[in-house]
Amino acid sequence: MGLNATLAMAKQSLEIFGTGIQVSGQNISNAGTPGYIREELVLNPSAPYRQGALIVGTGVEISGIQQQIDLFLETRIHSANTDFAAIDERNTIFKQLENEIRELSGGDLSTGLNDFLATINNVVNQPGSIPDREFVINEAEKFAAEISSLRLRLNDLREVQSVNVENLVTEANQLIDKIIDLNPKISKLESSGLLESDAGALRTQRYVALNRLSELIPIRYRERSDGAIDVFSGSDYLVLAGTSQKLELQTDTDRGVVVHDVLLSQTRSNISHTGGELKGIVEGRDEILGGFVDQLDTYASNLIFEFNKIHASGEGTAGFGQITSASRALDSSATLNSEQSGLPFQANHGSFQIKVTNKSTGITDTVTINVDLDGIGTDTTLDSLASSINGVANLNSSVSTDGRLSISANADYEFKFSNDTSGALAAVGINTLFTGADSSDISINSLIKQNQQFLATGQGGGPSDGSNAVLLAAFSEKPIESLGGISIDSYYEKIVANLAQSSASEGALAKGAQTFRDSLLSQREQFSGVSIDEETINVLTYQRAFQSAARLVSTIDELFTILLNI
Repeated sequence: MGLNATLAMAKQSLEIFGTGIQVSGQNISNAGTPGYIREELVLNPSAPYRQGALIVGTGVEISGIQQQIDLFLETRIHSANTDFAAIDERNTIFKQLENEIRELSGGDLSTGLNDFLATINNVVNQPGSIPDREFVINEAEKFAAEISSLRLRLNDLREVQSVNVENLVTEANQLIDKIIDLNPKISKLESSGLLESDAGALRTQRYVALNRLSELIPIRYRERSDGAIDVFSGSDYLVLAGTSQKLELQTDTDRGVVVHDVLLSQTRSNISHTGGELKGIVEGRDEILGGFVDQLDTYASNLIFEFNKIHASGEGTAGFGQITSASRALDSSATLNSEQSGLPFQANHGSFQIKVTNKSTGITDTVTINVDLDGIGTDTTLDSLASSINGVANLNSSVSTDGRLSISANADYEFKFSNDTSGALAAVGINTLFTGADSSDISINSLIKQNQQFLATGQGGGPSDGSNAVLLAAFSEKPIESLGGISIDSYYEKIVANLAQSSASEGALAKGAQTFRDSLLSQREQFSGVSIDEETINVLTYQRAFQSAARLVSTIDELFTILLNI
């Protein structure tokens, strides 16, 4: 019985050491495979048996082939992936935004404003110079186009982020499908957990899918006794036993751009801001880019309204025969300082003057139009304003069906405006240079664009009067109440400085998060990665053991021959 038992033990050893070489070969083959988890042959001494007074060993047996993985470390890596991915996406969007505003180049808004105001300075001393006046209008149009162009580029960036959200949802759903597909395959191959061996390649594919999914959205998973896993995001499930739910897009419009939020298909939970690349993209689109759009709108709207208030109180080198407001009211019966009016800007309590001139005699009548917005009694509406102007001799005024104020003079008369303390003219778009409400629609008044004589450079002092041009040229230094008492130049410098500071902070956070994640990945590589040197040693060890077992078989064969020859 001793030789037979030894022969069986040697035969079993040959199979086991051959399997060991195969396992090491599998590891070496996948040394360069991303996400591969090293496999190890788990060996234990076989159960001994008693032979008389002796307890004799029976060699070695394979307990299983198991992956070398630290599940707690995997959980930490998933969490680090989620944090880093969100910060990295935000950091990337900050850099894209900095490139778009071009603050360090000649195409930035601060340079555009300075160039525009510099042309007005040229008019101060020569208000009647037609080339200089045309140059002012051209620079104003160029500056408005720069603001519009920046807004369009920001919209394009935001639209790209929405496309990124679409692609992310598609990829996340594919990863969820892959996990759902791998679960039963792993359970079947591992006999629902009855075997002590891991379905290595399939489990590696599943771990890779989980790792990538953790970069997209925050996840955690729980392995069941049959080898399948349940996957959760926050308090919601993604894969749970035989059920699952996918990510779905919810489309909306924000600041003129089509945007997507992400909901779970069954629970309808909004996971757009929970973490991962999804959170970084959505926050970058809505808070970083969208926030800058809001600031750009504030900049543009204050530029339009505050500049136009100065311009509307001035006079050009020619009077108007007819003029129609650039802005329209949605409700002409609403007070001029109410949102119900639909006007882009709100007037204040005050007044303005209209100067009506007989072109034949040169006689000018100046009439003050009161704008009553003190909240006491009946306040001024667009309709009542038209009625007041219509009461001025030789003037006609009405409100069109589309809510625009129209003023016209009788034959051989013209009119000009001055001393507007109410901002009503700028609010409705009368005698203004800029039109629009914000960066999305800023433009130049077509009336001035067609006739430079309507550029209001004076205040009634004749053709050589450049007093209003002086005020317009100093516009960038004027404190603006709606901006917290700072000038429009200072406001732009402030938002650009805040952007640079936020971008630098986000870059530092991204670097720190990446360093932390890389340290965890390094630990994972040490524990689960393949070392070619170590596997080569294992192959040599199994080779020597295989040779020894083969030598044992040869020795037993010689002993059997001796026995047969006795």
